[in-house]
This record gives sequence, structure tokens and C-alpha cells, in this order.
Amino acid sequence: MKFAFSPELEAFRQDVRRFVADTLSPATRAKVDEGRRLVKSDYVDWYRILHAKGWITPGWPVEHGGTDWSPLERYIFEEETALGGAPPVTGGINMIGPVLIAFGTPEQKAAYLPAMRRGDLWWAQGFSEPGAGSDLASLATRAVLDGDHYVVNGTKIWQTQAAYADMMFALVRTRFEGKPQEGITLLLLDMNSPGLSIQPIRTIDGGQELYQCFFDNVRVPVENRVGADGKGWTYAKYLLGFERHGIAGIGHAKRQMARIKRVAAAEHDRGTRLIDLPRWRDRIALLEIELMALECLSLRLIQESEAKGAGAGPGVEASILKIRGTELRQDMFELLTELTGPYGIPFDEEVMRDGWGNGAPVGPAHAATIASNYLDSRKISIYGGANEIQRNVLAKAILGV
Repeated sequence: MKFAFSPELEAFRQDVRRFVADTLSPATRAKVDEGRRLVKSDYVDWYRILHAKGWITPGWPVEHGGTDWSPLERYIFEEETALGGAPPVTGGINMIGPVLIAFGTPEQKAAYLPAMRRGDLWWAQGFSEPGAGSDLASLATRAVLDGDHYVVNGTKIWQTQAAYADMMFALVRTRFEGKPQEGITLLLLDMNSPGLSIQPIRTIDGGQELYQCFFDNVRVPVENRVGADGKGWTYAKYLLGFERHGIAGIGHAKRQMARIKRVAAAEHDRGTRLIDLPRWRDRIALLEIELMALECLSLRLIQESEAKGAGAGPGVEASILKIRGTELRQDMFELLTELTGPYGIPFDEEVMRDGWGNGAPVGPAHAATIASNYLDSRKISIYGGANEIQRNVLAKAILGV
């Protein structure tokens, strides 16, 4: 099977490919290719390159710095930047940015949107709590109105890269009557506010990109409220729709598929390359077929959303993309670990850090990061809505249960 885009889209693809090859830092590209951790400067440097080109916020309206690309152009852009080894666009651009555009005040838009496009403003997401993960409606962090400020007390957990953040967008409970979804408000908090502290959470792969945040009488100006008091649930659902955009991760999966083939060609079994042995070749082929099927579904949903008109997105089918995309990428990291055999088992978190050379604790250099990458991949079926929750969404929508 071969996917064929129009000549115009293929020309656009080549433009994006050349741009990434010409402008992305070789050091950053090497980190991504080797599966090592990125630091904030890797992201910010790339964001500023995209901003100078006018490509940092393709999903935003043109009047706020968007590109007016079609959904297929956005798909190609995200695929080619991922294949080229560029860092993903994060830091709130694809989450709180669209929410502020839709529901923010003119003052909020002027204060935050330009700085976000420049890469000067980084956001943490304050949604999950120790007792409210997938069930966000049960969140307990409260905000009490005191004059022209809200006073916030409670805790949030699993804040990715909170140590990088300048601001946090957080769901807090301001009312306690009615349905659990009612009375939730969306606030914008300065991470340097008195009473706000963060604590790193060490993950299974040795990383510290996740944090728990604590609020002890943190005062937040009323003008930092997004939209109306008690309507945060509506804004959160809107935001999560953008968070799950592209969550199938086709470009990232294709990059890992290329890595699998490189490793399989470099590893040998009694003098024969693993990629030439039927049992390994068949497993690689099966994963590639599953990836092609996932890409077909993604493109079909994009076409359907285009047919529905501007602003429309995929429905519950997006849950299928999330489930299959994350499971497929986990299968890829599992196969990488198996391809390297005993050399893929040693875990040394030092190899993931800046300044590490090209060596490995034992074995070939391409095996150095595989154990850490495999461990880190366990989280992708949880974030953005756990796969178990996505299956419930599908069951209710399709089976009516």
C-alpha cells in the first residue's frame, strides 16, 4: 500500500523537510535519534526557530499567529517535524493557547499569547490530583473568593516539566453544591506566587520531569480567571480536545520504526543480521502493517473532519487513535529491547543526560538508552486519558453500555 498526496501537498512536505534539516540543531536531533532526554533549551531554541518562520502555532487562528493550513497540511507538518527529530510543541501552546483565544479576555490574550508564540512563556497543567486523575470531576483543590483575589489551597499531581513553567492553568473548585462537574473554575497561576511549591516525582526510568504542586493560601487575582466562575468544566473539555489532537503519534511511531530497522540491521545472530532472519523480519513487518493501518484511520478521520467544516474534529473515534497509537508505540519499544537482547537490559540513567558520550554501559552504543526508553514508554497509555477510560468512552458511544 502506498499513500499518495496531491502534488501540492507533496511540495509542502518537501518544504517542511528541508526547513527541519536546515534549521534544527544537530545536537537536538542527535538527542532525539538516540532517545536521550531533552532539556528546556532544546525546546525553546526550536520554538524560536518556528516562531521566526511563522510556524509555531499552526492550530491557532491567523489573527493570533496561525498559519491557515488545512488539516492535511498540519498532519504533514507534525509528521515531518517528528521524523526530522524536532522536539514536540508543548508548554501550553496546544492546550491553554486555544482556550485563551476562545474564552480569554482581551487583556489575557495580550499578556500571554505573544509570549507563548515567542517561546518566552511556559505553562504547567494543573488538572490531576492524588484522588482525581481520570475522574477530574472529583477534584478537591479549592479556591475561595476574598475580595479581588481567589485563595487557593490543595495539591495537583503529574505536572509535566513544572520546574520549567512560568505559569500554570489549573482547575479549582469554587462551588460545592450541585453536580460534581459544576462549580469548577479555571485559573491562571504565577508559578512564583507565595505559597506555591513543587516537589519532583522520580519516574521508573529515573527521570524527574513530573512534579506534584502544593498550594498553601496562594492568592490569584480575579482577572486571572478564564471565563465565568464555575464554568471550568466546559473549558477543560475544550482544552482536552486539543491535547488529544495528534495523540496517535504517527510521526513519532515512524521514527521509532526506522530506529527498529537500524538496530535490527546492526544486531547479529551467529553472523546473520537480525533483520534478515524470518522471525525478526516478520515481527517488524507486522508492526509496520499495524502502523499503516493506524495511519489510514488517522487520514480517514481528518478527511471526515474536513467534510464537516471548520472547527470540527473527530468524535469518539479519536479514542481508537489514542488506544492503538499508544499500544503500538509501546510494542515498538518492547521489540527494540528484545532486538538488543542482554545489551538492552542494563539501565543507567546517566546515559540520558546532557554531556554523556556515545558509549554504553555494556554492548553497542545503540543499546545505551533502550532500557530507559522502554520504561518511559509505559506512561503513554495513561496520559491524555488512560486507555481504560478511552475504552469506556467507546463502549458508551458505540455499544450504548
